[in-house]
Amino acid sequence: MRYKIAIIPGDGIGPELTETTMTVLRAVQKKLNLDLEFIELEAGDACYARCGVALPEETIMGIRNSHVCLKGPVGETAADVIVKLRLMLDLYANIRPIKSYPNTPSLRDDIDLVIVRENTEDLYKGFEFKVGEDTAVALRVITRKGCERIARKAFEMALKRRRKVTAVHKANVMRVTCGLFAEVCRGIAKEYPMVSYEEQYVDAMAMRLIKEPQNFDVIVTTNMFGDILSDEAAQLVGGLGMAPGGNIGDDYAIFEPIHGSAPTRAGKRTANPCSMILAAKMMFDWLSEKYGDQLCSKAAWLIERGVTSALKKNLSVPDLGGKLRTDEMGEAIANEILEIEI
Repeated sequence: MRYKIAIIPGDGIGPELTETTMTVLRAVQKKLNLDLEFIELEAGDACYARCGVALPEETIMGIRNSHVCLKGPVGETAADVIVKLRLMLDLYANIRPIKSYPNTPSLRDDIDLVIVRENTEDLYKGFEFKVGEDTAVALRVITRKGCERIARKAFEMALKRRRKVTAVHKANVMRVTCGLFAEVCRGIAKEYPMVSYEEQYVDAMAMRLIKEPQNFDVIVTTNMFGDILSDEAAQLVGGLGMAPGGNIGDDYAIFEPIHGSAPTRAGKRTANPCSMILAAKMMFDWLSEKYGDQLCSKAAWLIERGVTSALKKNLSVPDLGGKLRTDEMGEAIANEILEIEI
């Protein structure tokens, strides 16, 4: 099967991360004889400066006409690009794995959790307004449907992992909105008696992520809490350069690094490309699940093995204590992939 993959390079360090990730994808393509067609699309700050819109209609159509999208980080127009795409394509699940890799500055070497973040509701709906000159109001939107589908996504993921779900909220203060989220999670938990279930208030969760990250498996939470906790958790395993993410709906998916465009580092070739390379790994996992294609499953496995193997040999960028440039690390990972026996 031929897969059409929409590629959005993004801004700042985005184009160099994309170029480096393409080196890895070409190695996987060669190794498995995968039939991949890459379609480059525009979005972000540079696109806005050039044509007056951050997310052109051609880009939206290009994503809709592709099997999946792999996106680099976008700068100041992120709300007009990825936030808009999440709502437009109903990408309701934001999946953010947090895992320790060899020779990375991790808090522990046994961290392996995933944050399942609701991706279309909460304060990120952007319903804000002023009351007079001195008061600003933001509306927090939490729906039963939104809670049900993100909770179910978390429990389904837990079935494939260590069978533990932690729901994170602040229902002791936000009794209506977080109260609904907690109520729904408890109800869904009853449908999965084989999965261990617990709850944490978000402030306690922020503390426990640092104190005992090894004790968590799948963490499910609301949009803004998930955004904050996943950035915190990334720092436990080497920083945002080790943090991939997926925006997943029933019909479409967009995979990306969870960090920003880091404009001050653009062109220096020092950025860690693992975030986007591991996002490509997630992309192949999703394609494998959606289309039942074992070749895509092998592609995901190869990328994971390639990254792990390179890091074991201390082939890494300065962020991780190494000496390689961004593109050189991609080449190192690609070489490891080509040498793996399958």
